[in-house]
Amino acid sequence: MPPQRITPLEAPYAPEVEAALAKWMPPGSPVPPLALFRVIARHPMLRDRMRPLASGLLAQGELPARARELLILRTTARCGAEYEWGIHAAAFAKGAGLSAEDVRTTAAESPTAIAARVGDDAVVLRAADELHDRGALEDSTFSELQARFGDSGMVELAVVCGFYHAIAFVIGVARIEREHWAMPMPAGAEAGADRVAREVRP
Repeated sequence: MPPQRITPLEAPYAPEVEAALAKWMPPGSPVPPLALFRVIARHPMLRDRMRPLASGLLAQGELPARARELLILRTTARCGAEYEWGIHAAAFAKGAGLSAEDVRTTAAESPTAIAARVGDDAVVLRAADELHDRGALEDSTFSELQARFGDSGMVELAVVCGFYHAIAFVIGVARIEREHWAMPMPAGAEAGADRVAREVRP
């Protein structure tokens, strides 16, 4: 992997940075602040403004946890953001009721394979793909998900995918190295193959 472009802040932190990072992490977390948070902390306004939305989506959103994590995993996989995919695969997927195979599917299946799937999970994954590829949903995808989640849920679905695109872009710009405890993407993952093919080489 190419070297990091933006180095995460390291302790000892300035008091305001330490206070902000403490809010980014769950209370009593056994791991130090994530490298992603320590990169974002280099920008004081984003450090303070992004966290409430991130924590709100994870803890106070209307979408079922399973649907939310499928959207996050598929979005980050499509963006080639192994860093964030690996964190959610390791720390959030099981609690949302996702099996190891469910998690693998989010990174290993191509958009064509996802489009051919059927079922509740399949349409959620398809929504993440459609938003990634076109910035919009097909009428059939929208109708099926609106019937499940309502109008407010559809707004939240769009924001979840959009927010994790922004996170993936920060990761891609900074080239943040994977946390040692996070799950690696499956070898030969197909979800992000289109991004990898277009990656700009130094």
